[in-house]
Amino acid sequence: MQEKTVSEAINYRRSVRVYDADKKINTSLVKNCIKKATLAPNSSNMQLWEFYHVTSKDIIEKIAPMCFNQNAAKTAQQLVIIVTRKDLWKKRAKANLNFMDKVFGTNNSTEIQSKREKVARNYYGKIIPFAYLDFFGILGFLKSIMMFCIGVFKPIYRQVRNSDMRIVAHKSAALAAQNFMTSMAAVNYDTCPMEGSDTLRVKNLLNLPFSSEINMIISCGIRKPEGVYGERFRVPFEDVYKEI
Repeated sequence: MQEKTVSEAINYRRSVRVYDADKKINTSLVKNCIKKATLAPNSSNMQLWEFYHVTSKDIIEKIAPMCFNQNAAKTAQQLVIIVTRKDLWKKRAKANLNFMDKVFGTNNSTEIQSKREKVARNYYGKIIPFAYLDFFGILGFLKSIMMFCIGVFKPIYRQVRNSDMRIVAHKSAALAAQNFMTSMAAVNYDTCPMEGSDTLRVKNLLNLPFSSEINMIISCGIRKPEGVYGERFRVPFEDVYKEI
């Protein structure tokens, strides 16, 4: 089977609400689409995400009521649950530093480090901890005041509160979700990102860490004709496009 081009996949993709129970999807193909999801751009390459690939029919049947028994959940062949893990920022920053050891070598003195290496090590060793470290919101509040004061005199990054970094993690996870759904469309598989769900119950069912958050629950399968609810509607492009 020849994969669709990016443009073809984007045009083919629709939010499918009813899947064909007689048409199975290949678990390995879906897994490969998840691998492509991990190639999505993400803030500071921190990759604060996890992907839960649910292939068990028993688990899908338990999750469906937690998605308010949407047809997209009840008829799904598989589910992919994208989870943000902002709490793993230290581990991910260290992983980036370890990668730099492979690229630049280990224990290089500052005198022989290239400018690129110095900037990168400073970024993951100092700037990332400054942005993510917080203590019950107190440090974040103090950092935001400091950034505001500095920002009076020059452009400065202002999103340093815990709530800001939470949004950053979700934006990155959403980019991965789009990669996944487009990749699925490219191989003629269908998806539906389901906003309506009791994420707390789903977290408990999957034994997810308390500090994790569900970004998106995506049902997967092959569409029935009635699974696409009508023609695609978008507001006129001119209403959302602003050239400056």
